[in-house]
Amino acid sequence: MEKEGVERREKMEKDNANSGTNTEEQSFEELLEESLAGNRRFKPGQKVKAEIVNITSDWIFIDLGGKSEGTLARSEMVDEKGELTVHEGDSVETFFLSARNNELLFTTKIETGEAGRTYLEEAWQNGIPVEGLVEKEIKGGYDVKIAGNLRGFCPHSQMGIRRRDDENEYVGKRLTFKILEYGEEGRNIILSQRAIQEEELRKKREVLKETLQEGMRVKGIIASIQKFGAFLDIDGVQGLIPISEISWEQVVDTGEILTVGQELEVAILKLDWENDRISFSIKQTLPDPWEQVDEKYSVGSRYTGKVSRLMKFGAFVTLEGGIDGLIHISRLGEGKKISHPGEVLETGQDIEVQVESIDKEQKRISLLTTDYADAKKAEEKDDYRGYMGKPGTSMGTLGDLLKGKDLVKKK
Repeated sequence: MEKEGVERREKMEKDNANSGTNTEEQSFEELLEESLAGNRRFKPGQKVKAEIVNITSDWIFIDLGGKSEGTLARSEMVDEKGELTVHEGDSVETFFLSARNNELLFTTKIETGEAGRTYLEEAWQNGIPVEGLVEKEIKGGYDVKIAGNLRGFCPHSQMGIRRRDDENEYVGKRLTFKILEYGEEGRNIILSQRAIQEEELRKKREVLKETLQEGMRVKGIIASIQKFGAFLDIDGVQGLIPISEISWEQVVDTGEILTVGQELEVAILKLDWENDRISFSIKQTLPDPWEQVDEKYSVGSRYTGKVSRLMKFGAFVTLEGGIDGLIHISRLGEGKKISHPGEVLETGQDIEVQVESIDKEQKRISLLTTDYADAKKAEEKDDYRGYMGKPGTSMGTLGDLLKGKDLVKKK
C-alpha cells in the first residue's frame, strides 16, 4: 500500500507540472486552503465524505481535499460476486481508522480477520460499522462471528427494523453491524443490525424528502397486506395504501386485490414526515368513473344493480365499479312503512332500478325500484283519468248560443 501511495503522489505532482499550473499565480486563499487540507487532523471514527480518485487491485484512493489523500481497502467495495460497486469519481462516506507510514487509512466497515480485530474497540467507541458472519440462531438472538475468532451476540429485536417470519433466514449471511456494547476485552460484544438499517433508512428519507411531493406518481412494491389496507415500500421507506384507496369499487378483502411483492404505480396522497406517515392511492391513478356518468346514465332509464350496503336511511346499489346510487327508505316497502331497508332487501341481491336524478358534482344518484316507479306511474295515470272523467258545466253548442241570441232579439 505504501508503494502504491508513493506512486500516486508522484503521479499527482507530475500531473500538476504538466497541467501548466503556476503556483505563483495562485491566490493566497487558494494556497491557504490547500495547506490546511493537506494538514488535516482526523480522529479515529471521524466520518469523512470523499471522492474516489483511483482504484487499484487492492486499494481505493480517496481525495480528502487539496493534496491530501486517504486509502480504503478495495474489498470493502465489491459485491458477492467480487465485482466493484463504485467507480472513479464516485463519492463515498468513510470512517477514519489510523495513520500508518504517512498513509491515512479509512474504512466503510471493520471487516473480519485479525486486521479488523485491531480496530474493534475503536469501532465500538466511535460507532464504526463492523462486518460479521451470522453462524447460528441461539436463545434470544444470533451468534455472530466478527474480527477473526471473536464472537458477538445480536438479539432478535436488533436484527432488523421489521421482524421476519423465518428467523433462520439470516443464518449463513455476512451482514454489517454496529457494536452496542464492548466488554471484557472483546469477550462480551452486543451487536445491532437494526441500527445500520435505521441509519440507511434515515439517509433515504432525507433524499425522498427533497424529491417527493403530494400528488405525484411513484412506483413501489407491496411490503405487507393488512385488513385496513397495504403497506407500500419505496426505496426502503414505507407508506400505507388505505383500503378505501385501492379501487373505485368497494374492496372488502385487500388480499383479493393485492399481493406481497407486487410492483405498482400509486399517487401520493399525504406526506407527514414529522409523524412518519405517508399515504398512497391506487385509484387516483385510474380513471374516475363519475367523469362520464352523465354519458352512461340518464334520468328515467333502467339498469340492473347489486345491493352493496344497507343503511338506516336507505339502500346503496352498485351500478358499476365506483358508481353507487341510493334508494331512499321511503321508496321501499311497496307502500308499507318499514323501519329498515333490511326488511325487504339483502346485501348482494341483484335488483332492477330506475334513475330518478343525477348530481354529477356531488357524485350522487337517486334511484327507484322498478316496482315503485311502475306503481307511481300507474297512480299518476289513474289520477289523470279521474280528473278527465269528472262531469262539468256546459254552455251548450255554438248553435244553441246563436238561437238564444235570436230569441232575445225577437222579444
